[in-house]
Amino acid sequence: MTPHGERTADYDFDIPADRIAQHPVPVRDESRLLVVDRASGSIEHRRFRDLASVVPRGDALVLNTSRVIRARLLGERDSGAPAEVLLLAPRGPDTWEAMVRPGAKLGPGRRVRIAPDTHVRVVESGADGPTLVQFESPLTIDEILARYGHMPLPPYIDRADDSADADRYQTVYAREPGSVAAPTAGLHVTPGLLESLAARGVRRVDVTLHVGAGTFRPVQTDDPALHRMHTEAYSLSKAAASVLNDTRASAGHIWALGTTSLRVLETVVGADGTFTSGTNDTSIFIRPPHVVRGADRLITNFHQPRSTLLMLVAAFAGYELTRQVYDIAVAEGYRFYSYGDAMCVI
Repeated sequence: MTPHGERTADYDFDIPADRIAQHPVPVRDESRLLVVDRASGSIEHRRFRDLASVVPRGDALVLNTSRVIRARLLGERDSGAPAEVLLLAPRGPDTWEAMVRPGAKLGPGRRVRIAPDTHVRVVESGADGPTLVQFESPLTIDEILARYGHMPLPPYIDRADDSADADRYQTVYAREPGSVAAPTAGLHVTPGLLESLAARGVRRVDVTLHVGAGTFRPVQTDDPALHRMHTEAYSLSKAAASVLNDTRASAGHIWALGTTSLRVLETVVGADGTFTSGTNDTSIFIRPPHVVRGADRLITNFHQPRSTLLMLVAAFAGYELTRQVYDIAVAEGYRFYSYGDAMCVI
């Protein structure tokens, strides 16, 4: 008999449509924070601003500083019908991996008109691999995205992006451009909260993981082990690795702010719990019965059914406790997904 949490069907649950947040709360750190203790199973209902009193002095908080690019380009085909290009990753000076819609109408050689001076031409269709597109424009890629790009809101946000999303679908500490989805646990953080944590003696550790569109792809195989995990680029500096190792050596705890931070930590941690710096790609799939070594605490949003992100939370918190917490979050009116509320697993 397969243990609970090791089949994809174990991660099915119903989320009422009105719990899927379509907009962020007016103030970032006014979002709700459900705090669950793995040892006791106790649960507290707090606000995200309370994180400054939850993380002890001497612990390290790991932030993903990747910046979301305006990767969504809207245009029209030669027929005048609407089309969309979602950039995923650069593959040359003017060539990118992308998702195009409608894919059946945009084979090799077809073009999408973004503006009178800018077209995107499909170079190679991606039936089983990525679609490659090439820009035809006097503008640089940065100029094209700044002028014509839209924030790539997730598919469950059922509206067009607006001017507020340029700020709110981005963490306040974002630096390195490269993500096509936000590291959403960080969306709750304010500069004031960071200052409060620093004043308390919490050590900040910056990592980078460029979030890809694959983060939204549900697991469709009955056995999660057969799921083809997406690959994302990460970086951990020598200075960051040193702080993490010092924290562990002084009996401090490491807090992963978001699943993306945890993916980096779990990629670079050794069997003995020490961290090694590096820049590379990771396709790590963290799911039960995986034992997490890279972090001692996890702060994360509430995720979609059958998602690799939900499986990661179950690996960290335990499957049964995760299901219990999600049931409570639904009953207590928590808001779900990217612009929703957060949970903290200690």
